[in-house]
Amino acid sequence: MSLVARFRLDYPGFCLDVDLDLPSRGVSALFGHSGSGKTTLLRCIAGLVHAPGGRLAFDGEAWQDAGHFLPPHRRPLGYVFQEAGLFPHLSARANIDYGRRRAAAPLEPAALDHVIELLGIGALLDRRPDQLSGGERQRVAIARALAVRPRLLLMDEPLAALDHARKQEILPYLDRLRAELDIPILYVSHAPDEVARLADHIVVLEGGRALAQGPLADTLARVDLPIRLGDDTGAVIEASLAERDENWHLARVEFPGGSLWLPDPGLPPDQRVRVRILARDVGISLTRQAGTSVLNQLPGTITAIADDGDPALTLVQADLGGAAVVARVARRAVAALGLEPGRAVWLEIKAASALG
Repeated sequence: MSLVARFRLDYPGFCLDVDLDLPSRGVSALFGHSGSGKTTLLRCIAGLVHAPGGRLAFDGEAWQDAGHFLPPHRRPLGYVFQEAGLFPHLSARANIDYGRRRAAAPLEPAALDHVIELLGIGALLDRRPDQLSGGERQRVAIARALAVRPRLLLMDEPLAALDHARKQEILPYLDRLRAELDIPILYVSHAPDEVARLADHIVVLEGGRALAQGPLADTLARVDLPIRLGDDTGAVIEASLAERDENWHLARVEFPGGSLWLPDPGLPPDQRVRVRILARDVGISLTRQAGTSVLNQLPGTITAIADDGDPALTLVQADLGGAAVVARVARRAVAALGLEPGRAVWLEIKAASALG
């Protein structure tokens, strides 16, 4: 079961040329800098852009091939744009119903009520768009897209138009959708924090081409990709909450390679948690250090070393018993410590954050 997309589309000064095979479950992020081709690819998948000679199949059903092109309104998908695009003269409820009435097989009322509950918009349904915050409008737009009962949900940078506070407001609701709805999502973003929190699978795009695709944790931790994230470079580890230190407002999470202390995210015991570790917060030493303020010191093995975008720095990938982390350290330190693939080291993780 997968989404197969083969497209080549030439524009003056730009060419989209991709060959993707994505899982038809979970959240697949199309990630890259502005102009990398993310939105163009999403519009090809939606049928809003026709790439002659392309191929698109979802779970074995051809939506486009050499002799067939399914128009957008016949593709069983929902689309959420950067701007909510709600009708200003209609209430939130009427905006949702507008899309639902035009669907061949819309969500049943009970299922729609569940979506409204997941998105936390029950109290907003009688308000018009000008009475809603940006985050609230976007949640209504998501409910409208889901009301048509899509088999695939496309989200084109749905948080890009929101400020930081509104973004933090809506992210937990997207977490809930990912966890509770069995609908595959293609999520376009250039924000590493969103991708690290939401995605299960990632496609890294640059200049219209896919540089890499694969499971999120494996792909984010790669140090050989040409795309550079600077201070946002980092890795993601799947863990579970093992214990809580209420006195110091800390929690310990466990993963196959060890455990980490981090600020208490307030989750129940044994809850699965996604932990993001930025490369700038990881140090390397040859021996375990005593008398240090760093709470987390873990043994690991260096697996790869690559140049950073900054000529003074180097990216070092290390394995922690099956989990990969990345350190961004000075080239001089790499030379002084004799760091190379296969060398046993201690990773000093100064900070880590739970993403939910």
